[in-house]
Amino acid sequence: MTHGIVMYTTGGPEVLTWTEITLPRLKRNEVRVRHTAVGVNYIDVYDRTGLYARPLPSGLGREAAGVVEELGSGVTSVAVGDRVAYVLSTPGSYAEVRHVPADRLVKLPASISDEQAAAMMLKGLTAQYLLRRTCKVRKGEQILVHAAAGGVGLLLCQWANALGAEVIGVVSSDAKAALARADGAHEVIVTSREDLVTRVRELTRGKGVSIVYDAVGQDTFFPSLDCLRRLGMMVSYGNASGPVAPFSVAELAKRGSLFVTRPSLFDYIATRAELNRCSRELFDVVERGVVKIQIGQRYPLANAAQAHRDLEGRLTTGQTVLTI
Repeated sequence: MTHGIVMYTTGGPEVLTWTEITLPRLKRNEVRVRHTAVGVNYIDVYDRTGLYARPLPSGLGREAAGVVEELGSGVTSVAVGDRVAYVLSTPGSYAEVRHVPADRLVKLPASISDEQAAAMMLKGLTAQYLLRRTCKVRKGEQILVHAAAGGVGLLLCQWANALGAEVIGVVSSDAKAALARADGAHEVIVTSREDLVTRVRELTRGKGVSIVYDAVGQDTFFPSLDCLRRLGMMVSYGNASGPVAPFSVAELAKRGSLFVTRPSLFDYIATRAELNRCSRELFDVVERGVVKIQIGQRYPLANAAQAHRDLEGRLTTGQTVLTI
């Protein structure tokens, strides 16, 4: 018998229940993975609260790293004993063991630890597609990164800086500002004491930035639009403060013919070829030290509820992993 987190209703962190779970027989092209580390992401909060509706009861969590324990029929891409990692569109990684489609697994290089892998599959691949595919960030370009001391934010700051962009980070405290600066933000705006739009205009000599990467959502959407230069791109990729309310597209025209996109990682890694290509680029920048996976906090898997309390309380920095 194995254990995992199950939620029988949506709600606060208290709905996360540590319990015994029973896995069905492996299906064709599935792999049994024994987890060694599990990543925690804000999308897990959306699943837990019901913002992203799921049939109940349900597991939680989208990414993990571990070791292949058993192969279903037809699997040739991995072998028993291989170190692997994954990110899935369906929750269930908050568990000691999980069955995973073989074509969603990537083998881990020896230089990348299980904890690093568990912490970077969702966030790292998100940073990859945001910077390299949604908007190909160019040298000298000014960009704005919200939640710059968070999991994706720190990766965006590091990677964009390496690409030659001028990064303006947005954080809520001076302590987080120090983290963002250390990870590549050239300027940092602390919203608890600075006005976002005013400060961006000062830093860009009135022009605004070319791209805004916004994982906050409702609270920052229109201020983010006001930070853009003419023909700028707003990338809204998260809802930490709630989903963005409907708005008139005329708002984009009157601010300088702006562009807005709401991307999702799973559309960028929908095929095996795309997953492999994106993962290779991510692993490469990590192995070369261009991007560092900084694990800010660890919690026992059974204590996932506390990890959620700290995440929502804005008490976390960098990556969060659950240990097994």
